[in-house]
Amino acid sequence: MKEPSQPLAEVFGHLLTDQSSKAERYRSRCLCPFNNKVPNCTKDKAINPLGVCSVYAETGIAITCPTRFRQDWIIVDDAAEFLFPPKTKWTTLTEVCLNDKNGKSVGNIGIVLAAYNEAGEIVDFGALEVQAVHLSGDIRNPFERYMQNPEKHAGMDWRNEENYPRPDYLSPSRKQLANQLLFKSGILNAWRKRLAVALNEGSFQALQRFPEVSKEQADIAWLIYDLKRPIGQTDKGKLFLSRAVYTKRLEAPYEPSLSTAEPLKRFMARLESEMERVVV
Repeated sequence: MKEPSQPLAEVFGHLLTDQSSKAERYRSRCLCPFNNKVPNCTKDKAINPLGVCSVYAETGIAITCPTRFRQDWIIVDDAAEFLFPPKTKWTTLTEVCLNDKNGKSVGNIGIVLAAYNEAGEIVDFGALEVQAVHLSGDIRNPFERYMQNPEKHAGMDWRNEENYPRPDYLSPSRKQLANQLLFKSGILNAWRKRLAVALNEGSFQALQRFPEVSKEQADIAWLIYDLKRPIGQTDKGKLFLSRAVYTKRLEAPYEPSLSTAEPLKRFMARLESEMERVVV
């Protein structure tokens, strides 16, 4: 891969070199093509969002926005293949609150996949978490420079600028992701439910090594994604699963258990209630 002159790979879902009417519309209206909770990009800010989906890294392209992983909802198909037996009927909810035994929130599950029977009753569920790459340096300055004149600045040279942004795999992966998963995986394991995690190769490599097990024995599936390089100037990077790694749950210095989480029946009742609310 030729060394890029600037860090931005995708802005509002399009290559910097894409000057098509569609790309211009997405940029001018700050739209997200990757199934955000609203039509617009909401990264960093609702107004004047930081519309950088991915950046160039030493090994390819690194995804910097968790919503970017939602392209064509491939991640939920791959997660369901791990969480449920074949031919299971399932649906999804996003940002589901996880409560302790006192009803106090201890965080959200990014995506819950809920399996249901012929009567439409939820009979099982699993969790899917997404971890995008964090950056060191300043990504907003080159983003705003590009947005001032996308056609003129598509080939800008940012290499000599201060605080050139680069992927930072260590601090977010080892601290944020690990700390969140320690608690969530502990509660899910106490409920005998499984967890899938979608992330880039660099983020996975930054984590501590876990002994691998078979898919059938696993508590966690690490779904490692990459982007196929665009061929033309108007093509998008195509998200694909490069490999899956299966492990037992993460060991914690303390053990979240059924005594720390809300009762499983109460959680499943909340899932049923939230499913009813999303019906249109």
